[in-house]
Amino acid sequence: MKPAAIDTLSECDARRIARHAQAADAARFLHPVQQALLHRRGWLTMLAPRSAGGAELPLPQAVRLEEAVAAIDGSMGWVLTLCAGAGWFAGFLAPELARAIIGTPRVCLGGSGAPTGYAEQEGAGYRISGCWDYASGAPMATHFTLNAQLRANGQPLLDEAGAPRIRAFLVPAALVDIVPTWNCIGMRASASHSYRIDGQWVAREHGFAIDAAFATAAGPLYRYPFYALAYVTLAANMAGMASHFLQLARQCIRHRRHAGLGLPLLEVPEVAALLRDKQHAFAAARTHFYAVLDASWAQVAAASPLDANAMRSVQASSLALVAIARAAVDELYPYCGLYAAREDSPINRVWRDFHTASQHALLLP
Repeated sequence: MKPAAIDTLSECDARRIARHAQAADAARFLHPVQQALLHRRGWLTMLAPRSAGGAELPLPQAVRLEEAVAAIDGSMGWVLTLCAGAGWFAGFLAPELARAIIGTPRVCLGGSGAPTGYAEQEGAGYRISGCWDYASGAPMATHFTLNAQLRANGQPLLDEAGAPRIRAFLVPAALVDIVPTWNCIGMRASASHSYRIDGQWVAREHGFAIDAAFATAAGPLYRYPFYALAYVTLAANMAGMASHFLQLARQCIRHRRHAGLGLPLLEVPEVAALLRDKQHAFAAARTHFYAVLDASWAQVAAASPLDANAMRSVQASSLALVAIARAAVDELYPYCGLYAAREDSPINRVWRDFHTASQHALLLP
């Protein structure tokens, strides 16, 4: 049997993901079949350097895969995106350490970006303490990434502007205690729990800077700016969930009847026009989003860094796609009937996932 391509979602894999999405939502974590698929396909290391054992996929291919998975199950798409994104940090670690981490059996990197902990300089390393929120995929993580404020002799270290110095770290899960705090209405199976570290020591090489100037892997993937990468991967997830909602909403509207006219809602001109307009607007925004992404990737791959205008275009196209997706979901939901309000219906799960994911800080309107 020919192995599945790492950058595509086969129909067979899509069926596997969909078959277990409801059970994962009820269990509040990805089904074992979904977890096994993430590992077997190598998706969790698709953004890690080839030199470390990862796939180092071109970003546009990875983003399209993330959207495709999110269009089947939002929680699985989110875990894939956030954990593969943490794997991207291997391109900024010392090569030997990166190989050791990415070579870990069933490796999965989770983490958080908020600097809600401290790293005290101690010998040839740091002693880390703190608590961090929203580590998607936490129960399956073998390693956690975090940002911490640097200290020496109990005093904060400051940068040239007088602000606390922040450094990123990657630590093994054995040093981490998961705090089960994830209790949102949607994205339940993402298990985006908090985690705590109490005075654990790590060697200096476990710290790294997320900056192209400090990349240890040579490929263009590690020259692509972090925030631009974050915007496009999150927006793709929102697009995947929105496309799933639009598909299910059309089915609901087709089966629901207008009480006064006695017609299926899909045959009411105003409703049909609304559905058509939202589908067209979403498709146009998605096309523009990928055009901007592909152009920005081509620029970086040609060894030309993104300037401020290009960065703004990436951000603007990402936020525009999310905004149009929000409008489509919110304006079509009232036409979907009580079935869409049932917690056990697929459209309700997609609706809950979409609105929970849309609360990410980078996706503010």
